[in-house]
Amino acid sequence: MSENTSREGGKDITVVHLMRHGEVHNPEGVLYGRRPGYHLSELGREMADRVAGHLKGRDITHVVASPLERAQETAAPIAASHGLEIATDERLIEAANVFEGKTFGVGDGALRKPDNWKHLTNPFRPSWGEPYIEQVVRMMRALDAARDAARGHEAVCVSHQLPIWIVRSFVERRRLWHDPRRRQCTLASLTSFTYQGDKIVSVGYSEPARDLVPPHLRAGAKPVKGRSKAFGA
Repeated sequence: MSENTSREGGKDITVVHLMRHGEVHNPEGVLYGRRPGYHLSELGREMADRVAGHLKGRDITHVVASPLERAQETAAPIAASHGLEIATDERLIEAANVFEGKTFGVGDGALRKPDNWKHLTNPFRPSWGEPYIEQVVRMMRALDAARDAARGHEAVCVSHQLPIWIVRSFVERRRLWHDPRRRQCTLASLTSFTYQGDKIVSVGYSEPARDLVPPHLRAGAKPVKGRSKAFGA
């Protein structure tokens, strides 16, 4: 994208990059969700720096993040490399989940306890957390706000895996309920929405830090006992 305001057909072209945060320091392996106090690991900071370097030459005029620490810390080097302040948007926050604070590994987590089974009755809504359609509404509003803040240029919004995947699925007209193992949204990845005027005309995806992502957290990876993809959200 040119460093000057881009126009096509008399309408501004704006790109909004929806970025997932980097790896989090989480030795207990819990699903941390919206809980405060979870920061990037050293590897996560390296991921954030890698993406900042990848985006350094882009025409980024707006950087905004979820209020959670891991998102703010991921946004910091991108904002710094463009001389920008980080804005905060509550709508970019992680999806609410009743299993926050619990482990969720294969064969050894919360699903072994019958008391938790009542939360698994409806995978289409889903019954264990924030409804998918509510995630779509807030994420679309956050994307549109970033588009307006960077109109004719580019914006970076740092968020979390599930909300990113849900809003992408909505834009690409896929069903919202899904197999979490099939999400194409690795740590520090970029899901990029190109707007022509106010309309999204294309969606792209890239992984500038793919070589830094642990194999068990990559898209399509097989679950490993004692390790859950869920807590890397």
